[in-house]
Amino acid sequence: MGDVFKALADPTRRAILDELQERNGQTLFELIARLISKHGLSSTRQAVSQHLEVLEAAGLVRSRREGRYKFHDLDTSPLKAIVERWHIE
Repeated sequence: MGDVFKALADPTRRAILDELQERNGQTLFELIARLISKHGLSSTRQAVSQHLEVLEAAGLVRSRREGRYKFHDLDTSPLKAIVERWHIE
């Protein structure tokens, strides 16, 4: 669970998750374009790729290859585990 909190601590990673929530199945280059145009973030390809690795390690992003392309999808199941942990009835 610590990986999830670490992943969520960074504003760029939260912006990536926001973009994937809005439109799943984006490539690295699509994400970079959206981060620049919608969030004013000018991260390099390498930086965004590293952010995606952290998000994948935390289980918040899943990636899949189709031919030459790698697509990224949001996975909210780690967030559900956090909510369930502190669920108060």
